[in-house]
Amino acid sequence: MRVKICGITNYEDAKLSCDYGADALGFVTYEKSPRFIHPENIKEIIKKLPPFVTKTILFVNVEAEYVNEVMEYTKADLAQIHFEANADFYKNLKCRHIKVIRAKEKANIEKFSEEYRIVDAYVPQYGGSGKRVALEWFENRDNSKIILAGGLNPNNVFEVGHYGFYGVDVSSGVEKTPGKKDRHKLRKFISLAKYGLRCG
Repeated sequence: MRVKICGITNYEDAKLSCDYGADALGFVTYEKSPRFIHPENIKEIIKKLPPFVTKTILFVNVEAEYVNEVMEYTKADLAQIHFEANADFYKNLKCRHIKVIRAKEKANIEKFSEEYRIVDAYVPQYGGSGKRVALEWFENRDNSKIILAGGLNPNNVFEVGHYGFYGVDVSSGVEKTPGKKDRHKLRKFISLAKYGLRCG
């Protein structure tokens, strides 16, 4: 599975994630999040990162024009749309993007079924809540275009391997404190998700 480490707030955590094998990094522009980071800081971190890692920026309740501006300014690769946006919003986007489904029930995971998408557990607040999506929802179906998020950590990521997800997305599950990653949790999570390897 591919692995995205979200809630990156500093270069040290970004570099460590890349060194351990992360495929993508996520930066949060939602100001109410403890993992919020200014576009100026995102730009500085991205400048120093290796080329074959996808840099993703998470947006909540903003206009398409703002997304376009931030993506152009930071030179990030992918906008993560973490709210219910309408058709006009997507029509006005000028950047690559991925939609997030905040699933309340099993039927929700069928939304945007022709697209690669992130499926997260619904909570009233946005991002990094640690709530898990019910894994039984994904039994006996094609999950190859789904990136699973919500409530994942080094102790439970191994069990999602047989569902055939395209990838997993983790934030609070590999943290020491909100906005600061734990190197041991990072290494263990990435090793288990990508290679099925248990490490100390």
